[in-house]
Parts: sequence; C-alpha cells; structure tokens
Amino acid sequence: MTWQMSINGGELMSENQVSQRIEALIAPVMTDLGLELYDLEYNGGIVKITVDTPPGSPGGIDVDQLSRCTRLISRELDHDDPVPGHYTLEVSSPGLERNLRLPRHFQREVGKTAAVRLSDVLNGERRLTGVIESAGVETFLLRLANGEERVVPYDRIDRAKTVFVWQAQP
Repeated sequence: MTWQMSINGGELMSENQVSQRIEALIAPVMTDLGLELYDLEYNGGIVKITVDTPPGSPGGIDVDQLSRCTRLISRELDHDDPVPGHYTLEVSSPGLERNLRLPRHFQREVGKTAAVRLSDVLNGERRLTGVIESAGVETFLLRLANGEERVVPYDRIDRAKTVFVWQAQP
C-alpha cells in the first residue's frame, strides 16, 4: 500500500482512502448527469475516472456528456481538494473493450465475450476467452468456445476485459 501526505490537515492517507473520498465527492455529479461511475483509480498522482451510461441505456456516453462531466468533476475536486499534491485528472468512457476489475463490472457484462489472464494456472490454463454466463460476489462463470465452462475466482485474475465481436453486415 502506498501512502501519501495529505495537504488537508496533514494526516496520512492511503491511495484507497483518497479514492474513496473522490468517489464520495463525485457521486452527486454522476447522479445529476444520469451517469454511472464505472471505475476510479488513483495511483502515482493520476486520477483516472471512467464514466458510463447506466446498464440498459440506449447507446453509450457521448462527447458532450463526457465534456460536461469532466468540467463538473474537475470543479468538485478543485473545491474540496481531496488529492494530496499535484495530480492529473483523466475522465473517459470505458469504450468498446472494457476493463473488468470489480465483480460489478462482470455482473454488468453478463452475455458478453471476455478475455481473461489469470495470475496463475487454473485447470491447466492461464488465458481464457469466452462468454460471461453469470457473475457473483467472488466468482464468475465463463463459457468457452468449445462449450466447456470455467468458474473463475476474481482473486485469481491478473487482467480481464470485454472483447468486441465484429458482426458481418448483411
């Protein structure tokens, strides 16, 4: 765990505590805009915020929404100053191929194809690609192209992302 010295009061705060504070500050902005916080990472002076439309919404976030969201988040962070020292703010949409880091990411993407790299070998495999059939609190079920299924614990994942499948146009 990395520790940073906070300017606000001089207390020591972990990167996780800073992330939680940022999340609490921007939650009302997300609600007001009708958007969802997809992911938030704070590491080494970089605040990466990924926003999206709620699940089931037609289409994704557009450039105007993203621009407005960025301005409002920046204003909120400038006002409260939750990040110690200088930092870079990056606000983006998750895009077509989304990083999957949290159980809620997998739950949101049930029915989609995902590529998963495991931190160590599981059932003789380290890389898996398949359709996310279901996702729980500690594991998710992946159906491989050959029809076999794998139960994958989240704590065994090194990296995972959705895979955009191009459909031929008739």
